[in-house]
Amino acid sequence: MKHLLFIAILLFSGFNFAQDMTNGGAYMDSFSAENEQLQADMWDYTRTISHGKSARKVEKRRGELINTSNAALKKAENSKPFNDDTEYRDAIIKYYKVINLVLKEDYAKLVDMEEVAEQSYDLMEAYMMARELASDKQTEASAELTIAQKKFAEANNITLVTSEDDSMDKKMEIAGKVYDHYNEVYLIFFKSSKQEMYLIDALVTNDMSAIEQNREALLGTVEEGLEKLKNVKPYAEDNSMIQATEAIFSFYEEEAAKDIELAIDYIMKSENFAKVKAAFDEKKEKNRTQEDFDQYNKGVNEMNEAVNTYNEMNEKNNKLRSKLIDNWNSTAEKYTNSHVPRGRK
Repeated sequence: MKHLLFIAILLFSGFNFAQDMTNGGAYMDSFSAENEQLQADMWDYTRTISHGKSARKVEKRRGELINTSNAALKKAENSKPFNDDTEYRDAIIKYYKVINLVLKEDYAKLVDMEEVAEQSYDLMEAYMMARELASDKQTEASAELTIAQKKFAEANNITLVTSEDDSMDKKMEIAGKVYDHYNEVYLIFFKSSKQEMYLIDALVTNDMSAIEQNREALLGTVEEGLEKLKNVKPYAEDNSMIQATEAIFSFYEEEAAKDIELAIDYIMKSENFAKVKAAFDEKKEKNRTQEDFDQYNKGVNEMNEAVNTYNEMNEKNNKLRSKLIDNWNSTAEKYTNSHVPRGRK
């Protein structure tokens, strides 16, 4: 399963060597300290950014992880093969190189992409896909290392005993599934959320063409999003994020289908009053007729009514939008806090 967590599934932590170890077992054990330390550090790092901190804010931690992986890689490269068999050592070296490369290059690019991801749906989707590809590299390297480890153990009569406790790789597997669901729902939510921002920008500039275009686009993304949500499977029967997204989509529908009409009415009456006022001001006072005054006063009344109605609607929507977005964020935080394992064991 692909997921967007930036994790390294280090396979040594689920295994304990049987007491009757051969020299091969001791050889495998000689790599375990660096692996366990790097695994614990990577877990802390990924758990931190997964619980709300941006990658940019924990750049120092990434640098520390690069140093840790560098040290582990150097030790592995300087180690001797076991009985002239380099296959297992080379698998470890290759794995560390992948981790090191992902930390230095892939995740450095992701930090830069994160800076602009919020600008559009396409950029956000590209950013999340890049995270997925980085994770895939590590997962593939982990699978290769597992094969090499088991092959070495079989060749040297080493018994690998799988631990049943809540190991780091088990926690990472759970976290990956949790964030599969989070990211799937988030992209659906983000697409409509971004489209609503385009609509608000059009309202600010009183661009009638842009308002109509973005209103239709918002209704389209909401319809598309609601259809996608029907096929989203909750994690551990927790559909709280789906419900939070449906709630804000209901607001977007109401806003685009009905409330925007009040905004359009306000803009049209504002433009009409501007014309009436311009015509009224052009005439000298002695030349103004009763009809001119009546038309002007009518325009003022219509304008004031439209302004009041628009302001009431705008205030209501701003409060409701803020409430629904806060609810979405708090729901997402509660969801991840409830399901993503915490701490070391």
